[in-house]
Amino acid sequence: MILTCAAMKELEQRAFSEGLSADALMEDAGLQIARAVRQFFPGPGVCVAVFGKGNNGGDALVAARHLAAWGWDVRLLAAFPDAEWGPLPKAKFAAAARCRRAEIAELDSIVGESLVILDGLLGIGATGALREPLCAITRTINRKRASGNAAVFALDIPTGLNGDTGAADPACVVADHTLTIGFAKQGLVADSATNFVGRLSVLPLRDLSTRLDASRADAIVATPEILRTLLPRRAADTHKGDCGRVGIIAGSRGYLGAAVLCAAACVRAGAGLVTLFAPPTIAEALAIKVPPEVMVRVLPTTDELLAMMFDVFAIGPGIGAHPAADVAALVRKIPQPVVLDADGLNAIARDLAVLADAAGERVLTPHPGEMERLAPGSAARSRREVVGSFIEKYPVTLLLKGARTLVGKSGEPASFNTTGTPGMAVGGMGDILTGVIAALIGQRVRPFDAARLGAWLCGRAGEIAISHGGESEESLTPSRMLDFLGAAFRDLRAGCF
Repeated sequence: MILTCAAMKELEQRAFSEGLSADALMEDAGLQIARAVRQFFPGPGVCVAVFGKGNNGGDALVAARHLAAWGWDVRLLAAFPDAEWGPLPKAKFAAAARCRRAEIAELDSIVGESLVILDGLLGIGATGALREPLCAITRTINRKRASGNAAVFALDIPTGLNGDTGAADPACVVADHTLTIGFAKQGLVADSATNFVGRLSVLPLRDLSTRLDASRADAIVATPEILRTLLPRRAADTHKGDCGRVGIIAGSRGYLGAAVLCAAACVRAGAGLVTLFAPPTIAEALAIKVPPEVMVRVLPTTDELLAMMFDVFAIGPGIGAHPAADVAALVRKIPQPVVLDADGLNAIARDLAVLADAAGERVLTPHPGEMERLAPGSAARSRREVVGSFIEKYPVTLLLKGARTLVGKSGEPASFNTTGTPGMAVGGMGDILTGVIAALIGQRVRPFDAARLGAWLCGRAGEIAISHGGESEESLTPSRMLDFLGAAFRDLRAGCF
């Protein structure tokens, strides 16, 4: 569920009136923050907790105390004189005995292989433009992030961002991660906020989440807490037929890699049997390149394909200028679910009527450029508006790729993805996503849910490749990301942030 700032504050006040203490809530939030930091930085590093005089600052101090206990070198940087601190921040500062106090002038000189800055300056209760001394501090944080290899974690909301609109103050903190407490705030998923929010993590607090009924929400943030229930554990007697027969139509001259990545991802995401159909001119070359688990066959006629027994099809990666009429016929006639991507989307862009009378469920996975071809004028509208208007016209699941991938289907809440890294901005990532979604549908996951799960799993695999696999945002490749899909599945079930 996504809340306005006013609704979040009302929820907190109701919880306090029913006996929950602000101190207990702060302790819970601070522990969750510290755990989230360790998710992305598993080994101890240097942490600078920049805190204000309110409860948001108290959350930062509790997190700092836990990180110090876990071996981190922690410095506490106060934005205001001690006399202005609230009672809870004062108490939490006194409890953080292992931490050293720092001044803003020292921030530029603090170094560490893993250097984290916690932005605990202002919470959702702050309004209006940023003033001094906060402006000077936020600019210093941003400068350290840009030139000093620091990762910035904003607590609840980046300082200077409007929690309802997503509008940013000129001195707004630019966060790599935003750890929002309890529920996502409306402004955090605004298109304009993406570059300030970074990777969004919702830290669930049971004392708050149990007080709201999220079943009627029109938009949600897809967290592991929600998604892991959609992927049931396998029974002990599971066999390959239970895990789905997936047919992939992909590849053309010069685009063999797209087909290979899609098929490999399908195997790595748990599909029971994967068959890759390709033109006769490249079938032999593909058979050499794909994993040995993938069967490669020459692409048959449409009628022959329709007679084959598959649970799901994926169409589009690297098919190039394959006749649009053939693709449109498949999209219209195949009774099984179809995941449509890349050149498959381009092939139907001039004849979207095939979606209206398609024989089965369809999942479309466009990036913004492909979305513009499917719905001209999309670039001038918000992502939420684009997805909403498209699914009103066509009975499909639409996954609009981006830094905050959005999945929509008529009758379902719009679902914002949280995982991912700028390192995934490279060709081939979409081919992997197509294969993962198809594999999940083959394992009897609903197409809408498979799209949400696929987006989360691929994004998390990219994150793990950087945090645990030695990759950087510049070096990450789709092939390398495949190695971490298994870890992403484990993290989903473990309930990481």
